[in-house]
Amino acid sequence: MNQPGPQASLPFEASRPVAGSGDHRIQPTPAWQGHQPVRQLWQNLPPSRHHALNIILIIVAALVTFVVALYLTLALGPTAFVTCGLLALIPLGICLLGLRWVDRWEPEPKGAKWFAFLWGAGVSIALTLVLGPGINALLVTALSTSPDVVGPVIQAPLVEEFAKGLAVLILVYSRRSQFDGPVDGIVYAGLVGAGFAFSENILYFGSAVMEGGVGPGLAWIFVMRGLLSPFAHVMFTAATGLVLGWVIMHKGHSWALPGFIAGLVPAIAGHILWNGGLLLVFDNFFGFYILLQMPLFAAAVSGVFLLRRAERRLTHRRLLDYAYSGWLTETEVGLLATPDGRRQAVAWASRYGARKTMKSFVHTATRLAFIRQRIVLSHHLAENTACERQLLEEMTVTRSVLFQQAGAAAR
Repeated sequence: MNQPGPQASLPFEASRPVAGSGDHRIQPTPAWQGHQPVRQLWQNLPPSRHHALNIILIIVAALVTFVVALYLTLALGPTAFVTCGLLALIPLGICLLGLRWVDRWEPEPKGAKWFAFLWGAGVSIALTLVLGPGINALLVTALSTSPDVVGPVIQAPLVEEFAKGLAVLILVYSRRSQFDGPVDGIVYAGLVGAGFAFSENILYFGSAVMEGGVGPGLAWIFVMRGLLSPFAHVMFTAATGLVLGWVIMHKGHSWALPGFIAGLVPAIAGHILWNGGLLLVFDNFFGFYILLQMPLFAAAVSGVFLLRRAERRLTHRRLLDYAYSGWLTETEVGLLATPDGRRQAVAWASRYGARKTMKSFVHTATRLAFIRQRIVLSHHLAENTACERQLLEEMTVTRSVLFQQAGAAAR
């Protein structure tokens, strides 16, 4: 390993590689054992064949969101739209902070996250407005039930969850290399749900303003939707992302459509339970909130916590494969695959002005671990093996740049 001068006390002291699973061994030819030309660190991996499609999808989602914003402005009036939009930013901020915590271990690409949010705030709202009335009329006729019950309890969950979930299915294909498992599905789906709730909150807040002005009505709907249950749509759509991500991880991308259909079932069921509970079962909001909403939210947070811990274990297990083959050392695996290790590594790099480089090193190693998991499960071997090699080369270059920066700063 190309070590800098002794003045830099590196956390990457060379140590004996440790044994991994041994079932899927990597070719033991670490790139850092030979001469490697040092490229600029920020030369990322070559764009995928879906690069142009991803840009088009973001542009389309942004344009539809703009149209929806115009529609809400005309429906509510500019003043009410701006006022309610500012209020809706508060529950949106709460949701985004929660999703950022979920996304910390292996952050998803910003472009994919923007697409998910814009789809939720624009496209899913537009689909709901277009499809909702017709489907509601069909359901009222078929079930011979009051529209006041069919609309919120059956039609809204069916149409809204389908409209939101489509974004997650699209991301499975358009962001194939970044969609690894349940946590990724929850992050993408959660952002769709957050975007949808943002636009829907503007509509609900605006209706309260039009009925009673800025007064008790608006305050009540803001507390109920914005403060007591900001994660409702996030949780519904996250159920679709969770199931779809689990199917992708264990069965591969060819099972995406069945996984999507299966994921809609808990999303729609949860939405029906949420909307129908207060309308058909409970006669008091706070009883409904304490007995149903709070336990559901607690179960969701607990589930996400367990999934994040599983992600860390998977990262450690798969990076051990690279330690076995000599690409990493035991010390590096500990630094890259544990929260404490990452904090230690970033703190060390910060002392030498290499914080950004270290974060890139950690990110590349984490992506490598998830690609390795796909290879172990024999998913699209040719594609993932090529991606593995690219990531190994990038990790090697990043390590070299990291050592050079630390060495230069220490001298």
